Order: sequence, then C-alpha cells, then structure tokens
Amino acid sequence: MTRLLCTLLLSLLALQVSAQSFTASIDRARLNASETFELTLESDDATQFGKPDLGPLDTLFDVLGSRQVNRLITLNGESRTITRWILTLQPKQSGYVVVPPLRLGDLQTLPITLHVQEASGDNAAGKLAPVFIDASLDQPSVYVQAQSVLTLRIYHSVSLYDDSSLSPLDMPEARIEQLGEPRTYEKDINGIRHGVIELRYAIFPQRSGELIIPAQAFSATLVDRASRNDFQPFGPRPGKVARVKSPQIPLTVKAKPAGYPSDAPWLPARALSLAETWSPQPDSGKVGDSLTRSLLLKADGLSSAQLAPLPATEVNGLRRYPDQAQLANQVSDSGVIGSREEREALVPNRSGQFELPAIEIVWWNTHEDRLERTSLPARHLTVAPAPDLQAEPLASDTPTQAWVQGPPLWPWQLSNAILTVTTLLGFGLWWHARRQPAIARANQTGPSPRTLLDDLKRACLANDSQATRHALDAWARQQPETLAEMAARFVPLSDALDGLNGALYSEIGQHWQGEDLWRAIGSLPSNQAGTTTTTPQEASPLPPLYPR
Repeated sequence: MTRLLCTLLLSLLALQVSAQSFTASIDRARLNASETFELTLESDDATQFGKPDLGPLDTLFDVLGSRQVNRLITLNGESRTITRWILTLQPKQSGYVVVPPLRLGDLQTLPITLHVQEASGDNAAGKLAPVFIDASLDQPSVYVQAQSVLTLRIYHSVSLYDDSSLSPLDMPEARIEQLGEPRTYEKDINGIRHGVIELRYAIFPQRSGELIIPAQAFSATLVDRASRNDFQPFGPRPGKVARVKSPQIPLTVKAKPAGYPSDAPWLPARALSLAETWSPQPDSGKVGDSLTRSLLLKADGLSSAQLAPLPATEVNGLRRYPDQAQLANQVSDSGVIGSREEREALVPNRSGQFELPAIEIVWWNTHEDRLERTSLPARHLTVAPAPDLQAEPLASDTPTQAWVQGPPLWPWQLSNAILTVTTLLGFGLWWHARRQPAIARANQTGPSPRTLLDDLKRACLANDSQATRHALDAWARQQPETLAEMAARFVPLSDALDGLNGALYSEIGQHWQGEDLWRAIGSLPSNQAGTTTTTPQEASPLPPLYPR
C-alpha cells in the first residue's frame, strides 16, 4: 500500500511539472548589425523563484538591459501567476544567429533564429545629428498595383518628449496601408547609442511610370538635461524643438506585361494559394440537403480589396445560395497578405451525378517575374435520393402490381363477389348506425386541413422561415399533389419557395418576408383534374337539423 501511494504521488508531481511551460519570443526576426531587439522569456511555474540562466547568451549577444514583470491572470476560474523577463540584446555578429535554449530550473526554451544584416555604410557625419530620418524601399521597381514596402526609421541620440509628430504619407497616385504599429529599439552608430522609431508602409502604385515617394517631416522636443529640474507641468516644455525631413525616393512602376490575358483580373503577387473546404463532405449529400462550400484565396503582396470575386458555381440541378465574402489582411515581415473567403450553400433538387467545373486563377508572380496559374480540379458530386421522396412511388406501385398479377375473373363471378361485399357492408353500416346516438361525436385523429392552413398562414405572416417550412410540409401532405408538382405548374409559388429555401440555407433568414408565399398559396389555381390544392372549407361534423 505504501509503495502504491508513493507511486501515485510521484505521478501527480510529474503531471504537475509537465503542465508548466517556459517559452521564449522576440519582437522581430530581422534587424541590421548594431541594432538591438527584445527577447521575452515567460514562465507560469509558481514554484520557481530564481532567474533564468542567461550564460548561453554571452557568446553571441550583449545583454544591454533586463526587467522583470509579474502578472496574475484568471483562466477558467483558476488564478495563475506569469513571470516575464524582457531582455534587450545586441548581436555580436551578422548573418543567421540562433538564440540558444535557456534554462529555468528543469524547464528549457526552444531555440530561435534571427537574421542580422550587415550595417550599411552611411555618412557618419550626418548620423551624428541628434535626430535624423532614414527611408528605404524594399525594391527599386514594381509592377503597377503591386506592393512596395517603405521603411522609415527615425534615429535620436537624445531623449525626446512625448509631443513628437510625423506628417502623413500622402500619395494621390498610390494606395497606402500602414503595416502594424510603430516599433522602437536601439542601435549603436559610431559608438553612440541611438533610439530608433521604425514605421513601415505598403505602397500600391495605381499608374505606371516614375513615382516619387515624398519626404515626411518629423518634429519633437529634445530633452534639455541642464533645464530638466526647471520643468513645469503646465508651462512650456524646456528644450530645443527639432524638425527633420526624410529624403525623397524615386520608384519605377512597370506596366502590366503584354502577355497577360486581357480577360483576367490583374493580380501581381509574390505568392498565391487557393483552397476549398466542405461541410458536410460532398460524397454524403441527399436531395434537399445543404452542402456548404468554402473557397479561400490568399495572396502575398496584395490587399484583400484587390482580390476579385471567385467564379460562381452554376450547375443545373444545384441551387446556389451565396454568403457575403469575408475579407481580411495579415501583416508579415514582407508586407500584406490579403485573403478572400467565399461561402455558398449548394442544395440539390434531384439525385444523380453533378460535376462542378474547375476553378482557375491567373496571376503574375512578381518574385520570379512570370505568368502563373493556380487552380482547383473539377469535382464530381453524387447525390442520393431522399428517403421520404422514395416512399411515395413505392406505395403507388403496390396496388397496380396486385391487379396485374391476379388471375382473370369471369363476369358472373365478379358480379356475385361485388354483390356479396356490398350486401355485407350495407348490413354492417346499418347495424352500426342503430347503436350510435342521435348526434355523433367527431373522432379526429390528427389536425384538420383547416387547422393546418391556419398554421401555415400564421407562420407566413409572422415571417418565421423555420415554422413556415414545417407548416408547409404538414399542409402539403394532405394535398392531392406534391409541392414540386404545384410549383411546376404555378410560377409564383415556385418563386416563393425559392425565397423560402434561400432564407433557410443562408444568413438572410431573419429578413425573410412570408407574405408572397401565403399570397401564392391562396391564389393557387386548380389542377388538371379540376380540383384545387387549397384546403376547402371543412364540413360540419353535426348531422342536419331536419334530415330527409
């Protein structure tokens, strides 16, 4: 027993240790030599009271600063303590540098790889100014409507007040999107440590030719160390106001290639992908079921607003109910990744084989400078008949087969059989009528046709698509025709049923109006046999007051 308890206790302790985590992350994965970055170490192990072992960092990095942050969070009703160590590091070499795994007790982080680029040979005299701006483009020329990334870095070797401002980037001949929030870090230039404010913009030129990136003006108040003690909160801030401008940068915009198809939308991107998902799977569909198809288009180097709508699924026998397209933009190190997701509900109205055509997207690969085609292959759908639709033909075939398979009867045998059956039936009805009271009770095993029609009217006028569907099915089961036959010979009813199906299989159900459907049912004409499918007025269950 003692050994069993010890084993259980050790298992619980091991489970608790494995539930703890110690992770590492960096604020950016690409930087220039002599720049700094922040390494964040995070632990949720409340039993660890020490600090991480930072010894493995000394070989590749200079630790310029560190701070510790403790937080208490509540998740699923449980309180947890999270400890973070934020380190400011400067790489000692360029190239691909790996942040080694760091230990905290028995826990260890994963290695992280970052790219340290060689320092540019800028003019040292100009860089020694207290505040200056550096602007650069990721590429000197792009295609029209393609993405070019502008990086703006503001360097300052002195402290700044929080009243700094930057003029907006205004380019009427291009569309501009800012890539995330400004980032701050430090960089050593000629032995002087500078603070850096980095901003990045995605520029999409709208015409070909030469385009000039205008200069941006930055202004801030420099902190005067000598007059810091004389600072008044409500008075003017002491210090010198610095105003600097970034350089103008030319950008060459190339026109659309002549070999690009004229009937395809112009999509210049570094990479493009197209994928589809189904819910449920398309090989399990039945007549009347809703198959939801989702198409996702992603383009690296284009915003979501530049992605054209995907081709619609037009197949005979499949009713299509599209939803509104979902557009999203994701910011990466290389710029914007735009995505467009289109969802549509496909409802088959017959069984059999359906072929969905292939979808092909034509685009221009700006990375390899060539025409590309991304496609989804054609898909075959097999739709099975609905069980409730199969039962009706089988019931109608049974009596027909009984008459055909029976042996032929002589006329006198048939007449004697009919006379015997009618005599027995009449005698039985007479005997049953003698035992009944003067006023017979109406035995109703289900709702009357009038009640079903009232329920249908109430659901239609209440604009309730789900209740209308149930009431319509119950009413149609007591009619001499099916809904499909009534809709085939009366166009307003067919249109009203299409509107109801659209409300059931898309996101517009809450805006459906049932007045058109009720009006179509009320004005339904008679069929070929001369009878109407609308429910007639029920006969009174009471016998006449003066029987004849």
